[in-house]
Amino acid sequence: MPLAEKVRFQARLQIGKRVQVPKMVRWRFKLESYQILEVTVSLLGVWCADSRSFLTRMGRDGRIVIPKQTLDLLRRAGPTLRAACWK
Repeated sequence: MPLAEKVRFQARLQIGKRVQVPKMVRWRFKLESYQILEVTVSLLGVWCADSRSFLTRMGRDGRIVIPKQTLDLLRRAGPTLRAACWK
């Protein structure tokens, strides 16, 4: 059954560019590691933060790896966007 609902949660970036999906989200939607998910990430605490989307699979341990290119684009856009928003 495809997941047709958007779910938002905050997570800290872990070692290896990974993010942990909360257990309650995994249990509620019965997420499995073979399912492909569309993930959108953005920086927390930036007023007009840019967001990036990508397709990925969740590991058996409930973690999602954020691609290096996506992470680099978010890090570059963060200070620039913050300065542009306050002008």
